[in-house]
Amino acid sequence: MLLRYVDASGRATAEGNPNGSLNNIAGIINRGRNVLGMMPHPEHATEKLLGNEDGLKLFRSLVQTVRGGRTERLASVVPGH
Repeated sequence: MLLRYVDASGRATAEGNPNGSLNNIAGIINRGRNVLGMMPHPEHATEKLLGNEDGLKLFRSLVQTVRGGRTERLASVVPGH
């Protein structure tokens, strides 16, 4: 598991899980760390003009991680924040 749905306090709770996924899983990655599967679709929330920029946080976190060469958890998904 790479990404989890969490509440505003960062806890994996039922309230923070908008789709009821098992163990609040929002994203997984393969062993080679080169394939990522995730829900929701943060690319739909990257422009203020389109009504939401929350997904931009995830992409900025990914860029920072790749540039810094870090391999720790990239982000948590907090729906609506």
